[in-house]
This record gives sequence, structure tokens and C-alpha cells, in this order.
Amino acid sequence: MMRPETAGFSSARLARLDEVMTRRYVEGGYLPGMLIHIYRKGQLVHTTLSGHIDLERQKPMREDAIFRIYSMSKPITAVALMMLVEEGRLGLDDPVHTYIPEWKDLGVYASGMPSLLADAPASFITTPPLRPMKVIDLATHTSGLTYGFMMRTAVDAAYRQLKLTDRQTPGGVSEMVDQLAKLPLDFSPGTAWNYSVAIDVLGYLVEKLSGMSFGEFLRTRLFEPLGMNDTAFWVSPDKTERFTSCYQPESGGRGLKLQDDARESTYAAPPKLESGGGGLVSTAEDYLRFCRMMLNGGTLDGVQILSPKTVALFSLNYLPDNKEIVDLSFPGMFSESDYAGVGFSLGCGVNVDVAKTRLPGSLGAYSWGGAAATAFWIDPNEEMTIVFMTQVIGSEARLTLRRDLRTLVYSAMTESFA
Repeated sequence: MMRPETAGFSSARLARLDEVMTRRYVEGGYLPGMLIHIYRKGQLVHTTLSGHIDLERQKPMREDAIFRIYSMSKPITAVALMMLVEEGRLGLDDPVHTYIPEWKDLGVYASGMPSLLADAPASFITTPPLRPMKVIDLATHTSGLTYGFMMRTAVDAAYRQLKLTDRQTPGGVSEMVDQLAKLPLDFSPGTAWNYSVAIDVLGYLVEKLSGMSFGEFLRTRLFEPLGMNDTAFWVSPDKTERFTSCYQPESGGRGLKLQDDARESTYAAPPKLESGGGGLVSTAEDYLRFCRMMLNGGTLDGVQILSPKTVALFSLNYLPDNKEIVDLSFPGMFSESDYAGVGFSLGCGVNVDVAKTRLPGSLGAYSWGGAAATAFWIDPNEEMTIVFMTQVIGSEARLTLRRDLRTLVYSAMTESFA
């Protein structure tokens, strides 16, 4: 690892980052441990290792630890989609029913409820959408789909009843798409931003258009070419020793209790549904290789995944009229970004107004996080990317720690290119 000063960072200020994040979040009882990679100007500038991957067995954090990355799977799925767009197999403006004919007549929820009887069909009254759902709507969470955990409407109640995106769905993502064909949309496509199973549907499109399973496409077309050897939809037995246990907060916020034991995890076997929206596991090094490919304009170590012009699309906001997530979201809507000033690009958030974020950063920097408090961002203007890994689900500190991390990273810079 080179001296941070050669990449425009202060060693002393990076030491402050380590001290603050460890004291506040690991020693404070909010995180079991953490691993941070800071990469800039073609080199790994700094790595932070703190805490444990397994509290019960007192296993310390290690650089090759394997984490559940949940929604940090979404940008990877968006890249897979754009690989097929580059090959001319589909376009972002294509109606989704071009590839899923069963969805052509999907209506928008007006009234009705899912049945209380397990085997009885739901009874919904719908109205026609204002326009057909497009592929871009899936990539930007403006499709009218939702998540079962939203607890907001009769539509998400139906998702919960069907256990949509469950890892053990017998027919996999194809069955999920069939299930969705029988449910109404939550809203008309393009009229709202709503976190949803839409990226899982993109995984289905990749399967259908590539002629291989989604996991096989990712493995052969993305992970193996990039050397992401520990990124997959499950953890094989030879890697269990490196797999992190996942935690959740004790009541009251501080202190942690086990949520998923690494030795007895559902990730120990391949899932029946390969979720492009939240099913992957990865290491900080693997995910950094993905980010480096994007930072480098689509190529890493001589392997080209995307063209630079396609990668540049990830720095743009695709929400209608350049609106922000907060402008288009329903009250209390779940998001992996809690900042104003953030729009939505292809599978990830993007800075559109730095002043509104109340944080240091750059226009066009894109980012996202996962349910277990993991996070990444890519700042092309500063030639920089950051990967943050931990493993605690349902933490109220999730968004605050990302704010602090962003502040501390940018505060450690001695040179800016933006």
C-alpha cells in the first residue's frame, strides 16, 4: 500500500477516521466490526480493520471476510443489464411487456385486499396505467412495483403473503415474475419512486435474454473476468470460516444479538431464487474490484465490461424532471439514502445537489448501501471509491454512520480535483 499522501490524503486524518468510526460505532456497540477500503488515483490508499466477524466465537475482522451485501447487489445487476443493452439485446426505453408479455395488461391498484385464505386469489380493482412500464422504470424504482416489507398498502400485503423474492421460491425468479403478473401495480409507472423488487425483475430479463441463469451470467461474464472470486449467491463450505455472522440491535439500540449465524446460515446452500436486488455475498476486495472497473470507465486489468460512455450514464439522474428521491417518495418510504440532493441512476443513487446533502461530495458521484449497513460510493471527479463492510441488520445507526464515514473520508483529503 502506497503512502496516502501520494494520493492526496493525510495519514493523520485517516487515523482520525479509524479512531472515530471505531470508538463511535464498534466500541459503542452499534457494529460487530467493520472493514473500509479507500481507493484513489489508481491505488489502495487506506484500509480500516476493526472489531469482529463473529462475536460469539471472538473471530477478529479480516480482509478476506465474506459479507451479505443485500442491496449492494443492485448496481451489479444494473451493470449486467447494461452489458446486454450494449449488445443491442434491449433498450432502456423498451416497454417491459416486450420481454414479459404476461405483464402487458397490468393495472394500477384502486381498491381491494389480498384474500385471508392461503389458497384463495386476491380480489383487486385496478385502473389502467398512464403509460406502459419501461425497462428504465425497473432500473430506477419508478415501475409501480414495491417490496413486501413496506407495510404501506394492500399491494405490499399481497407481496408478503406470496413471500416474493424469498430465497427458496421453487421456480426462482421466473416464478416471481409469474406471481407479479397476478398483482396490481402500486402506482402508475414514472409517477413515484418506490423501493422495490424491480431490480430482481432486471435479473430475470438478463436470464431471458442471455439464455443462461442469472447466477451463471454474473459468474462467467462479470465475476470471473474481474477476479471477483468470492462473490456469489451462497457461501461454499470451504469459505465458511471467512463468512461473517449477521447481527441486529438489542432493544434500545445499543448492543447486538445474533440474527444469522455464519455456521448455520441460509447462505450455506445455493438459493432457488437468485436475487439481483439483494441476494449476493461478497468481500470488500471483490466489491472494490467492481468499483474500480466502474471508476476506470468500464475496464479493469485489461478486461472490458462496459464502454466509458455507458459507465458515464451511472452519474446521471433518471428521475422525471431531474427530481430527487425525496420529491417522488411516499411519506416514510424506506431507502438506502436518507439525504436530500440525491436522485436515482441505474440501480443506485446519484448526487444532483451537493448543497442539499449537507455533506462533502461531488456532482455525479453515485452510491448505495445494503440492509446489513454496508455501503459504497464512487466519485469519478475525485478519482476515488470507498467500500464499507459490516454486518448488522435493522440498525438505526445505518444512515448516520454513512454520513460520518463520508465526512471523515473527504475531510482526510489534502488535494481535490473537482
